[in-house]
Amino acid sequence: MLDEEIEMLGKMAVALNILESCQDFAPLIPEVRTNLVFARREAKTRFEVLGIEGRITVVGGLPHAAGKPRFGASSHMARLLIEVRKVDPAVRAGIDFANDPRLAGWLESYCQKLGWTFSVIDRRNEPVEIREAEGASMPWKVAEAIRAAGGCVPKIFYETGAVGKEPVSVLVGRGPIEVVEQICEIARLYREERER
Repeated sequence: MLDEEIEMLGKMAVALNILESCQDFAPLIPEVRTNLVFARREAKTRFEVLGIEGRITVVGGLPHAAGKPRFGASSHMARLLIEVRKVDPAVRAGIDFANDPRLAGWLESYCQKLGWTFSVIDRRNEPVEIREAEGASMPWKVAEAIRAAGGCVPKIFYETGAVGKEPVSVLVGRGPIEVVEQICEIARLYREERER
């Protein structure tokens, strides 16, 4: 268990170092801020998932971790990852980021080029009883993303904003370094697209 923790903290440190030098990612950090999460191999609760204390914000135009990686530091993204892992246990990491309709369209095309699965969750379809029950939205959102992706876990899923909810996207993968390298590449290519 200690060996796994040391390995996980090391990978998160490397991933954060990459992310904090990725200026192109800064505009994709949502108002609610970003979190990067990494689950233990057998994680069943959010307390077995590393997250960033205080999330990731923007300082001096660059992404910046407000705190250090800690087990249990994330609630939202950790619970999302736990739900995803019920369908695909190989998924151990994820990052959330801001979205808008233009980026969503670009992301869908990008995913098609790479052979990645992309899906959209329409929060307007969320049943009222789920929306109003504390903690019930996450299982519904993940199930909806998987349903929209034809039964598999999508590499990227986009959530349309419901009233009072900021629309965000999530990218998942096997580890935090993979996820961060992929989101930085997406951010760079999307910046280049916007500059054309």
